[in-house]
Amino acid sequence: MSRQSELAELSRVYDSSALSNRNVIINGAMKVAQRATSSTGIGASSGYFTVDRYKLQIGDTSAGRLTMTQEAITDLPGFANCAKLACTTADTSIAAGELLLFRQILEGQDLQQFAKGTSDAKEFTVSFYVKGNASATYVCELFDGDNSRQISKTFSVTTSWTRVVLTFPADTTGAFADDNGISLYLQIWLHGGSNFTSGTLNSTSWASNTNANRASSSATSFFDSTDRTFFITGVQIEVGSEATPFEHRSFGDELARCQRYTFVHETGVAYGWSALSGYCNTTSNALAFYQFPVKMRVAPSLTVSGNFQILDGFTSYSVTSNTLGMGTVFNARVDVGASGLTAGRHIATRNNNDADAKVIFDAEL
Repeated sequence: MSRQSELAELSRVYDSSALSNRNVIINGAMKVAQRATSSTGIGASSGYFTVDRYKLQIGDTSAGRLTMTQEAITDLPGFANCAKLACTTADTSIAAGELLLFRQILEGQDLQQFAKGTSDAKEFTVSFYVKGNASATYVCELFDGDNSRQISKTFSVTTSWTRVVLTFPADTTGAFADDNGISLYLQIWLHGGSNFTSGTLNSTSWASNTNANRASSSATSFFDSTDRTFFITGVQIEVGSEATPFEHRSFGDELARCQRYTFVHETGVAYGWSALSGYCNTTSNALAFYQFPVKMRVAPSLTVSGNFQILDGFTSYSVTSNTLGMGTVFNARVDVGASGLTAGRHIATRNNNDADAKVIFDAEL
């Protein structure tokens, strides 16, 4: 489609005030991966592992394991990155409660344009680009977390990049809360047990949740073989029945949106600085201060990985513990444990010859 045709299509579907900020998905082009670009051995528990804002939800005990990576791509014009899942341990004996979901969770205050739960409710159009190692069928679900309502549709994957477009009907029942809590789950079912596949797929209209109707018994299990791969990028959700061209945003814009949910302070080089402001309040504890680049969704939790040290004057001390002493949506104080400090002295923190060390503030949904 030519640029002129794209603009004409946009003008037909939207008024001029809606030509930007159409996509309610964050990091749809998989540009941002603050935590890591690769994570292995995934399958025992749920979590955010690599590409920002995308969670792998794991249900029940499964033998299946996978690797998740942010991949550079050259075979899809207009996109440079994707998320890749690769099965590393198969699971062909599927327990009833097993599931593997690739999901993004959205705040209600970012979804009011859909007018869900009103007589003016709008349709949802979901689109994304996918490919795999072989032909497969998976399920895309919209789940309303405020009202426990859902709808699902199947889609196909081939060995070449294809754009999937799925239009979900308007729902005049159950409004999204206008707040910073969970309202909508976009999730792709990659593996599911009979608790979720034994009914009839609810694909035509929103309905109160029945677990058995959420996925399909005819869908592919991602864990069926160690050859199985799944690639995805260009994820978009927009108002209406038409899929418009993917809305590309700058890296800086996407990073700032992601940092509302997770801020990763990564020093990047050996002995790189972490917190430049702090002081020793005792001989075994220092207070280090962090200012967030954007206002976070809620006061975050703290995870620290790697090795750090305190610089107390001209002497370095190995850090033995890190705890969140105080956190707000704007900043945080980290209580840093070490031995031999001088009470009252100003300090800074840096990694201890560990360029991969990270301080992670998490406000995810």
